[in-house]
Amino acid sequence: MKKGILYGIGAYATWGFFPIYWKFLHHVPATQLIGHRIIWSCLLLLVVILFTKQWADFRGTLNAKVIRIYTVAAILIGINWIVYVWAVNNEKIVETSLGYFINPLLSVLLGVIFLKERLRPAQWIPIVIAALGVTYLAFVYGRLPYIALTLAFSFALYGLVKKLSPLGALYGLTIETGILFIPALGYLLFVESNSTAAFLHTGLTSDLLMIGAGVVTTIPLLMFASAARSIPLWIVGLLQYIAPTLQFLIGIFIYKEPFSVNQLIGFGIVWFALIIFLSENYFANRATVEPLPEMGEG
Repeated sequence: MKKGILYGIGAYATWGFFPIYWKFLHHVPATQLIGHRIIWSCLLLLVVILFTKQWADFRGTLNAKVIRIYTVAAILIGINWIVYVWAVNNEKIVETSLGYFINPLLSVLLGVIFLKERLRPAQWIPIVIAALGVTYLAFVYGRLPYIALTLAFSFALYGLVKKLSPLGALYGLTIETGILFIPALGYLLFVESNSTAAFLHTGLTSDLLMIGAGVVTTIPLLMFASAARSIPLWIVGLLQYIAPTLQFLIGIFIYKEPFSVNQLIGFGIVWFALIIFLSENYFANRATVEPLPEMGEG
């Protein structure tokens, strides 16, 4: 189990440090970054499948129903990725962290609505408190925290689809990136044709970082998959807050994003809701912590 915990920490810490990686590519449009993330992730995942001699098994999983399910998942994770990268490179890291703080509560609510799961009365309390926190932040911002809500909803819906899907993390993400591969490649060829492409035109470091987007997408996912198989879900549930916590701290202390007292109050309300949520689940029954979606964060 100790090895599983280390894998889990490694996965969530990697996701937590994602803002720094994307900041190195702030001069590249978010759409191009996501195009490269899709292309190189898909190629790397296919290499992993071939190297581990799983190609025949992988091909055997492909059918019309699987493609339909993973097309929906691909659209949702594509939206999540592009909003996240755009937000990071537009000084919105703190707001992205809010999205991933409220995501677990939203996932629980979607389970009630779509999967007819039943919550204990005490489990409704953190959901209501978190909603109050988001409402308060809407007044503080003068608008809904649309970046946080887009990230939270897209990833929670992605998790819902993945919960209903038949395949594991490796095959699932391979199919998702495969579905997005042709549109991504077409877009990158288009920007190359009109001389607005960044790849091969902004220096070797940028090119390597864009290629590396596939590595930083795939490795933490595989670490997460290993962790989820070997440690209890209640531990996974606790570890998942490493990522948004690191993102929040990076936004405040490294990139000096503004963070007012009013924002602190709003975030504090959401954090209080999460403390109640985790405590209630832990003390009620450690085995009943909600299963997490297979991650594709940031």
